[in-house]
Amino acid sequence: MNNSNSAIQKLSPFTSLSTEQTALKVQVEDFCKAHIAQHDSQSAIFTIRGDAGTGKSVVLSQLFNDIQTAARSLPNSPLFGTDNIFLVNHPEILKVYKELAGTLPNLKKKDFQRPTTFINQSHKTKRSADIVIIDEAHLLLSRPDRYNNFEQDNQLTEIMKLARVVIIVFDRYQVLKTKSYWDDERLTQLIAAHPHRDFHLHQQFRMQANAAVIDWIDALTSYSVLPLPKNVGDFEMTVFDDAQAMYDKIKQRDAQVGLSRIVATSGYPSKLDGGQHYVTEGQFKLPWDQYNYQATAWAELPATINEVGSIYTVQGFDLNYVGVILGPPIDYDQKTKRLVIHTDLVTDPEVFKRRDDLTNPTEIARIKEQLTLNVLNVLLKRGVHGLYIYASQPALRQRLNELS
Repeated sequence: MNNSNSAIQKLSPFTSLSTEQTALKVQVEDFCKAHIAQHDSQSAIFTIRGDAGTGKSVVLSQLFNDIQTAARSLPNSPLFGTDNIFLVNHPEILKVYKELAGTLPNLKKKDFQRPTTFINQSHKTKRSADIVIIDEAHLLLSRPDRYNNFEQDNQLTEIMKLARVVIIVFDRYQVLKTKSYWDDERLTQLIAAHPHRDFHLHQQFRMQANAAVIDWIDALTSYSVLPLPKNVGDFEMTVFDDAQAMYDKIKQRDAQVGLSRIVATSGYPSKLDGGQHYVTEGQFKLPWDQYNYQATAWAELPATINEVGSIYTVQGFDLNYVGVILGPPIDYDQKTKRLVIHTDLVTDPEVFKRRDDLTNPTEIARIKEQLTLNVLNVLLKRGVHGLYIYASQPALRQRLNELS
């Protein structure tokens, strides 16, 4: 595989930043220095917002390296001697950060933890941190979850109790489960009493496509099925009426440039029973991604060309080409000419778990649809050079082909 495909290289603190990204990094560093010096009684919160592919993680990588360099090697810095931690809720992305830490003098693998680990260890040892950075904070639990050993009500609330400065990346369109349900209003209410600042990244870096492609995806995940954009430059965007043909194309691209994978939304057999479950569409049949016990991220393992990826393995990662199977929950209504979401066909047992603070049936139905659309949004925005689409439902498949 081409070394330029490496996730660790893409997150390197030595990657050049855009003007917008550089301005963000400077603002966050100044924010940290100011609030560490003030010894505020309440934690200060800096929120970084931005759609998928706007380069949030690479800014965090450089930012944390700067902070830890100051904390460990620069006696004249206001941050010297500070105790800081980087939290990652996504196990595949955590692997990349830990691998990165092994290559840099001022980063240690123990600097990177899962949020639940940090919270539980901090309560046990009575330890607090000075600065906490949270990548993908929209994945933080917002209700108790004994399966993940989290007994409190809200992970962000607990982290704010344990840190003087908290830096969070938040994208409401990447919220994926009811147990980690967030929206802008809930976040705003939670941090309103704290000193806080926001920064919104806008420039798209992952997808080497013009704005028309992003606009088409955003329209689709807002129920509008529009004609496929033309004149998309070197970006390849193709609708397939056969999943096997799409997979064959992905295998061809993987042989050519590497890091090309097929992924799918929910709607296929999926149980947490340790068994192998398959995504089947006509002649196409491949197993879902298996739990990856290796240190290398799923997408970078050559063997995973023979699996179907999911949000659990590709969220936050770049792929050169991505083939997305729109599963049975995603359909098209020929009368209203709009996308239809069948949440009763979602098969992922982790997505719609009940929570006591969501009781209004209308609100619950709306949230379930939005979570399903969010998964679609995440998957459709993985490809750097190309996006291939196949729809399981005949009505949607027909309409996409008509609009191609």
